[in-house]
Amino acid sequence: MSHTTRYLQAISLVLVSVVAGCGNPPRVNGTAGASPSPNVPWTPPAGAVKPESLVTPAIAGVVPADLQQRIRQLTLVDVVDLALRNNPATRASWAQARASADLFGSARGQYYPTIDGLATVDRVKSPATLSRPAGARTDYGPSISLNYLLLDFGGRSGSIERARQTLFAANLSHNATIQNTVLQAQVAYFTYMSTAALVAAERSAIADVLQARTALSQEQLNLETTQGNLQAARGSLASALGLPANLPFDLEPLSGAIQVRGLAQSVDSVINEALRNRPDLAAARAQAAAAASQVRVARAAELPSLSLGGIAARTYSTPSTFAGPSYTITLGLSLPIFNGFSHQYDVAAARAQADAISALADQTRQDVITQVFVSYYALQTAEQRVATADDLLTSATQSVQVAAGRYREGVGSIIDLLTAQTALANARAQQVQSRWQWYTSLAQLARDAGVLGVHGDTPFPFSADSTVSRPLQNPANK
Repeated sequence: MSHTTRYLQAISLVLVSVVAGCGNPPRVNGTAGASPSPNVPWTPPAGAVKPESLVTPAIAGVVPADLQQRIRQLTLVDVVDLALRNNPATRASWAQARASADLFGSARGQYYPTIDGLATVDRVKSPATLSRPAGARTDYGPSISLNYLLLDFGGRSGSIERARQTLFAANLSHNATIQNTVLQAQVAYFTYMSTAALVAAERSAIADVLQARTALSQEQLNLETTQGNLQAARGSLASALGLPANLPFDLEPLSGAIQVRGLAQSVDSVINEALRNRPDLAAARAQAAAAASQVRVARAAELPSLSLGGIAARTYSTPSTFAGPSYTITLGLSLPIFNGFSHQYDVAAARAQADAISALADQTRQDVITQVFVSYYALQTAEQRVATADDLLTSATQSVQVAAGRYREGVGSIIDLLTAQTALANARAQQVQSRWQWYTSLAQLARDAGVLGVHGDTPFPFSADSTVSRPLQNPANK
């Protein structure tokens, strides 16, 4: 077998392997670059996701020092001030405005000439020709280049104007972000205060609750409303399943009672689970890392570059005097000298953009913590509602028994019996709804913690006992 044949076979094998691998995603650090199918989650390679710093109960570093002393007695002014100083959205919009200003400075560099220095070393070997024998030589020397754009029919001025208008838009958007942040803080403040007042009012009204009479027409209206809600829920379920809403389908009846148990995990522990497992937070950190890498790319443009190039060839000729090998080796040094400060502004813009994306990642982290905190106590509330619904059902059942006995003995009215039966029906409905709501809250918490499995499993530790009635934990007293 000749050398040429073996060479062609080697090339064929390489081409076959390349073509065979085109159908599969590339591997990253020994791990497939994508999941094998749509229903399988992707597992990142070890070390791909930088571990998040875990939360601690301390408020230092989160709340400004001047507000730490009165953190439990914040006024509306304090709330707005804290939001403006600590909200990642305002930091992100400010960084984006600074990036737009730097990009405008970079665009203005087009009005200046570009000056570059160059130093090269060439090693050339060439075969003989009619006019000279074969030989090798080395060429080297410095050079300097000047480039200045005189006319481009509005392209340069258009790009600079675009950068200027983008600067205006970014700064005005920052102003809008400030207003949105103030509004968000005020709405949250008013909502919290009104909810606290509602809780106090409901506690004071418990002792004065009166049992109302429910007419048959009202019961019929409630039934019709529930039936409408059932169809709406069915449509939502069909949408979640990717099915047409009018497709006839049904669910398997639940066998046995829903076992509700207390979550044996603190809110801080669940938050840390979310910081370790939330894929959207990891994606935001990866985007921030990509933006940080872009800073290196921009910085490299203003630094010297060294390049090496070469060409190897063999010339076949008759007569053979002109045949022989030849090569060219080029070693070049490019040194940017002046470019209208564009490179410096590019680096500053890349840094500001990296800061903006990092702030957005911090915003995602804050959203994750808030979502877990809210869903954690929503689960506790759902658990307490299950216990309360059980107590309500027990009480309603006893009331129906008493009312039925009084009615049989002629000392009670039919209205009393109907009222007790209606209360029993409502208690049964609340018992069922409270348990399904507990499941819904559990799934929401698992999703917010980033541990919801592909089969709907929620790998949380639970207490051994079923539902136990106990007061809700006050987060302010943790």
